[in-house]
Amino acid sequence: MRGYVILCLYVDDMLIVGSDDKMIKSTKDMLKARFDMKYMGLADVILGTKINRTQHGLVLSQSHYVDKILEKFNKGDTSVAQTPIDTTQHLSKNRGEGIAQLEYSRIIGSLMYLMTCTWPDLAYAVSRLSRYTSNPISVHWKSMTRLLRYLRYTRNYGLHYGRDPAVIEGYSDANWISDMKDSKSTSGYVFTLGGAAIAWKSSKQTLIARSTMESEFIALDKAGEKAEWLRQFVEDAPGWPKHMSAICIHCDCQSAIGRAQSAMHNGKSRHIRRRHNTIRQLLSMGVISIDYVRSKNNITDPFTKGLSRELVHKSSRGMGLKPFDQVCTKENLS
Repeated sequence: MRGYVILCLYVDDMLIVGSDDKMIKSTKDMLKARFDMKYMGLADVILGTKINRTQHGLVLSQSHYVDKILEKFNKGDTSVAQTPIDTTQHLSKNRGEGIAQLEYSRIIGSLMYLMTCTWPDLAYAVSRLSRYTSNPISVHWKSMTRLLRYLRYTRNYGLHYGRDPAVIEGYSDANWISDMKDSKSTSGYVFTLGGAAIAWKSSKQTLIARSTMESEFIALDKAGEKAEWLRQFVEDAPGWPKHMSAICIHCDCQSAIGRAQSAMHNGKSRHIRRRHNTIRQLLSMGVISIDYVRSKNNITDPFTKGLSRELVHKSSRGMGLKPFDQVCTKENLS
């Protein structure tokens, strides 16, 4: 296979990745000759994310950013929480006067950046609390404080990527109408590569699902769309096999899997027909495959609802999110 060099540019930050040291050096020399640039050495921080090298692979972390968030928004509080959400607490929109709306929105913005980059287990909590940004009250602030305390408990966590498994796997899940005041369900998906999460999302569904199967089916459709995008992305990446196998999406609802694999249309489910056609097309083209997984082994569970301490711990490990050692060995990455 021929050598390659990839340039990742964001405003004035550039990351150079390649398979050959000589090609990387010649690329840097070419860029220096044309632009005013400064070489900062091996990449250790990019866009606020630290790159830690270990003997097993790479660890991406943002503990320094967590410290900034806690110093700014939760200073003086030394308490911790072992789960991001209190499962006994039910939130609803405030019809009266809000409390510190601007401060609340600032925290949400900071947490969204953290969740998007390296903290997938915050996805559901941030998505849920952001619904009350326009008019928060004390009960919303109580949930926000708990989430910040969870950050303090997990501040030294990072996403651990290894060399294996070198295949992309997906997980899909849904929680059907958990709040009787809201008729829309919650979808979630996560994709892993090298033992850690590379893409994830938690969001309210745009359609009203009339059963658990329909909510799981809608979530499966969203996961399928992301799987197609990921497949196209990695196939364009140098060094990746051009003819990759189908991305397996694990789902814990056998009726939704059966519906996806069936060519039959149910007249009572016309509102999800387009999604059924999309999934059938992805399956027939070999873009995705769908497999059953037990609910207890579905790492997407925390993307749709609050969980117990044990389940939060288990799902975080399944996504490769765990504590890391600050002492990391240097490997060749430019």
